Amino acid sequence: KALERMAPIAAVTEERSAPIRFPEPEKKLASPIIRLEGVEAGYSADTPILRRLDLRIDQDDRIGLLGSNGNGKSTFAKLIANRLEFVSGETVKAQQLKVAMFAQHQLDDLRPEETPVDHVRPLMQGAAESRVRARVAQMGLDTSRMDTKAKDLSGGEKARLLLGLVSFDGPNLLILDEPTNHLDIDSRDALMMALNDYSGAVIIISHDRHLIEATVDRLWLVRDGSVQPYDGDIEDYRSEVLTGKRPAAKAEKVETVPQKPAAERRKDAAERRRELEPLKKQIRDAENQMARLQKQIADLDSELARPELYEKDPGKAARLAQDRSNAEKRLTGIEEEWLSMSDRYEKAVA
Repeated sequence: KALERMAPIAAVTEERSAPIRFPEPEKKLASPIIRLEGVEAGYSADTPILRRLDLRIDQDDRIGLLGSNGNGKSTFAKLIANRLEFVSGETVKAQQLKVAMFAQHQLDDLRPEETPVDHVRPLMQGAAESRVRARVAQMGLDTSRMDTKAKDLSGGEKARLLLGLVSFDGPNLLILDEPTNHLDIDSRDALMMALNDYSGAVIIISHDRHLIEATVDRLWLVRDGSVQPYDGDIEDYRSEVLTGKRPAAKAEKVETVPQKPAAERRKDAAERRRELEPLKKQIRDAENQMARLQKQIADLDSELARPELYEKDPGKAARLAQDRSNAEKRLTGIEEEWLSMSDRYEKAVA
């Protein structure tokens, strides 16, 4: 499995496309970070869409929302993201809780005449231009596209930019509503790696089965006005949708190998992420070096593309060409180290 997921990584590297990285939560919060008790929610007090919600979300939860279109998945996401007030019941949230939400319709909120750098600069008042560009690179945007107006970016590039903007302040909970709709295969893989690296809680709404299977460890089903933990896997749900028959209760099934409780599985996953933190830091350092070298090479290419340089100062042209060659060699070496470290990380989390 790890080797399968490494193939797109090489493709990303060859195309000089930086990986996506979500900022880590600034503060670790005690669980639960959100608790709902008897909550009803909707766009009108007279006709609530969701009823009797009794749920909790912990700091290390990875939740995939299942359910047919129109059953209230997006309504639930908006409720958790503070974009919709609950009608009745009680909602308890941790102090200093930061929630970020990505929804595909937000792509229209990007300022069409501004570049990715223009979007990020106001969020880093007083920061050096190099730091601003490094932050844009962490969003997975190639250096050659940082100064492209948003209206001229591809759908995948817009999605990367928006993902970076909504998660800019290091949220404790990241909610993604159909995040892969505009992403190509390589970008989807980069998103999955970023989500698996991210230590905060995640809630995902997606028809992308591979994304759900690769990034979540719990499933909640939104159906008949309720949100309940789903006692099955994606294949069980797919079969249920196709046949119209709900699966038998798990108590009726005989399990040859007892499964750990969900809380224990989440604890094990959190411990594994902590153990891998030093390796993750090395990977991030390599990514930052790659971004800097990519920018250096792009700048040198621009300088070397000026015909007058070779006429006025051939010595300088030769030095710049050598600088570019050296930077290319360093970039190749760092990319090889990055691939090796990424391979080790993927095997560790597989």
